[in-house]
Amino acid sequence: MSYLPAVILLSCVILISSVSAAGIQAYLGDVVPLSGYSPTSNNVYLFLTGPNLPANGVALNDITKLSSEGGFKVVSVMGEDDSWSYKWGTSNINGRLDAGTYTIWVADCPCDRSHLQNAEYGTISVTLGSPGISAGINSAIISKSQPGSLIISSTPDASSVTINGQYRGSTPLTVDNLDAGTYTVNVTKFGYAPYSVTTALGSGETLGIAATLPAERGSLTVNTTPAGANISVDGTFTGISPVVIPSLVPGNHTIGMTKNGYLPETRFADVTAGTETEITAALSPESMLSIPGLPGKTPLPMGISLIALCGAVAILGYCRSRNR
Repeated sequence: MSYLPAVILLSCVILISSVSAAGIQAYLGDVVPLSGYSPTSNNVYLFLTGPNLPANGVALNDITKLSSEGGFKVVSVMGEDDSWSYKWGTSNINGRLDAGTYTIWVADCPCDRSHLQNAEYGTISVTLGSPGISAGINSAIISKSQPGSLIISSTPDASSVTINGQYRGSTPLTVDNLDAGTYTVNVTKFGYAPYSVTTALGSGETLGIAATLPAERGSLTVNTTPAGANISVDGTFTGISPVVIPSLVPGNHTIGMTKNGYLPETRFADVTAGTETEITAALSPESMLSIPGLPGKTPLPMGISLIALCGAVAILGYCRSRNR
């Protein structure tokens, strides 16, 4: 069997009755507007099956005409969008329909139900009820809903509150005169992660919402020249450069950088919530001198001082020898 691809049946848009998962609900005697699309044919052929009707169908507008004998309601496909429409008058069908559920068949050829193997077609379920008079009590009017309230607090205070997308103020906050229903509450504050909750508020109910907003963290990227330095943040080792250090508490941090053969460096970084801070440092090499009588490696500044001292002693000795 073939289903829907070419005869695209939105199959019915009902103006006087409701559409649900079970199909169309209408009353006997109603006029039911039908519409759809058929890009594969110039006409669509409508027929009906249902309670006390022949299994292969009858014409939609004349239930005395069998579809197996050419009984169809032929509707022209009109317009550039290949659309069709038809108003089905359930009281003008040359016969009488019983209350119950019927199936409307829409095909792109004059084929009854037993000859749809090679046709493009669609169906729509229509339930026709008997009109009548009813009486009852509208409980929605008698039991009027009582207004409810939301009491919203937060840590930290002074956080902004929106309810169903509408700004209502800052915490601590009480919102009164709310109808029973579902509400989405968002609590936000700069520098903190947002808080969101959806809650159902009953008639006359008061609900408390306590929102805890954790501080947003920032990140720090540390680059050194050369790379490969040991990096510490506030005295705690965090990695080897280049390195990205996530989830740092906003504020000032002390960044230590050490590498064999280079002088240690210290930097200070101000980390901002929700952003990435970057620092770059060029490490200075440790220059070494070998001086007799001293340790094998002497830092350059001390070596220069010793050389200058030896030179001064030599000059002083030379001057004394000439004065004698």
